[in-house]
Amino acid sequence: MTDHEAYIALNLMGQLGPVRVRALREHLGCLQAIFNADEADLRMAPGIGPELARTIVEQRSRVDPVREESQARALGARILTPADADYPEPLRSIHSPPLALYVAGELVERDRHAIAIVGSRRCTFYGRSVADRLSFQLAKAGMTVVSGLARGIDVAAHEGALKAGGRTIAVLGSALDRLYPPESAPLAERIREHGAVVSEFPLGRDPDRTTFPYRNRVISGLSLGVVIVEADHQSGAMNTAAHAVEQGRAVFAVPGRIDQPMARGPHALIRDGARLVEDVRDILEEFEYLFPRARAAAPADESAAGALGSAMMQFDGDEAKIVEILSDEGEADTDTIVRRSGLGAARVHTLLVGLELKRVVRMLPGRRVALAVGRVHPSRGEHGFAETE
Repeated sequence: MTDHEAYIALNLMGQLGPVRVRALREHLGCLQAIFNADEADLRMAPGIGPELARTIVEQRSRVDPVREESQARALGARILTPADADYPEPLRSIHSPPLALYVAGELVERDRHAIAIVGSRRCTFYGRSVADRLSFQLAKAGMTVVSGLARGIDVAAHEGALKAGGRTIAVLGSALDRLYPPESAPLAERIREHGAVVSEFPLGRDPDRTTFPYRNRVISGLSLGVVIVEADHQSGAMNTAAHAVEQGRAVFAVPGRIDQPMARGPHALIRDGARLVEDVRDILEEFEYLFPRARAAAPADESAAGALGSAMMQFDGDEAKIVEILSDEGEADTDTIVRRSGLGAARVHTLLVGLELKRVVRMLPGRRVALAVGRVHPSRGEHGFAETE
């Protein structure tokens, strides 16, 4: 049995988890020894004891990792374990990384730059719209949005990222073949095509009161930070925030109305030191190191266009409109950009946030905007730039 298969088999056993498996591995020397050791050796491992040792002996002959993988493949999914090179790196550093991660869709390198947005199922229109807008803007900035596919804030977060053409990851509190809530199946399929739906629970596992708190550590573990939009004091979102603190992730909170019960959680987090979020910049400024300044990174003799191009993604059509306006004007106020581009004010605001994060534009006092480096014209080239004037 390989380490990969051993992790899957151990994940299929009841009453075992990452912490106990680690204790067994360290006590016995390797994962395979767990399947060969006698009951007396098993119970000597820290946190095991005679009852659990007996349970392990009874279960280990019944679990079949090969069959589990075959069934996962039939669903169009794969199983990743800590023995695999493409197991998500951020999860390796948490206290209890999943023994197995069932993945429908694809996890890619850029998903290491992820932000979780979570909140109440019983959200207000305000909360839902904020989650949608923040997710849209984060995705436009190149961040992956992680959430839990639950009704309310979670669904709004996934939808916002998808509308932006970005990536999103849904972490389930059930097995992949026991999707909950069931009405989210069409959304889950869209997420699968533009990100991944993941679960650590063996196939056939229904959701219950224990599975959701357990999955919350994976939501935070996959992310650089967690944004709480609306949540009561005792809620899954607040549990996710607690995991984020334990894992050394950043915690953000969106304030709400003082007469709204769902504002209590975010307000408590802000009092305890969470970063208050009024705009997507409040989130992205925390991770400024992910958006290096092009000028600093470029050689001294490199042109402004090349310096910018080396740090940037290709412009989409609307971004190109704004860059062309600023190339002609040098700088302009946002009202002029809205009028000349023919785009709505909200759309221009979102585009300017993305362009500022890419270091293409600088926001100036008086709602004015200028190009960050030189005066350039957009092109359809590799980096969206032609030549400097």
